[in-house]
Amino acid sequence: MLHLFNKIKDFEQLNGLTLAYIGDAVYELFVRHHLLTLGKVKPNDLHNLAKTYVCAKAQSQVLQWLLNHNQLSEQEVAIVRRGRNAKSGSTPKNTDVQTYRQSTGFEALVGYHFLSGNEERLHQLIRWALDVHRNDEERGM
Repeated sequence: MLHLFNKIKDFEQLNGLTLAYIGDAVYELFVRHHLLTLGKVKPNDLHNLAKTYVCAKAQSQVLQWLLNHNQLSEQEVAIVRRGRNAKSGSTPKNTDVQTYRQSTGFEALVGYHFLSGNEERLHQLIRWALDVHRNDEERGM
């Protein structure tokens, strides 16, 4: 999929919010594809299910799992920090500031790997995110 896009020059210089902007879209696309592979086809069901994956709380939980299981390199932790510490100028609507910032850090990480063309690592992170979500669902979280 990534080979369809031209590489962005100096993507490593982009600020955390810009990385999160593209990462949010990329992650949602992967989530939507995942839901279709599960056989979900009703648009309203797809939308409601997708929201449970892409909400700030779920993304924050994925990031916590990645950090707690030492799955991120030092460079990736720095990217997460860049996204997490970026000042957006807006306040989150349905969550606390800490959860919102954690989710922005996760989105920045996804955006970074998408823009870098590192498909293998991006897919690995997405697989872990989907697994964390499934495990949380199974535990009723």
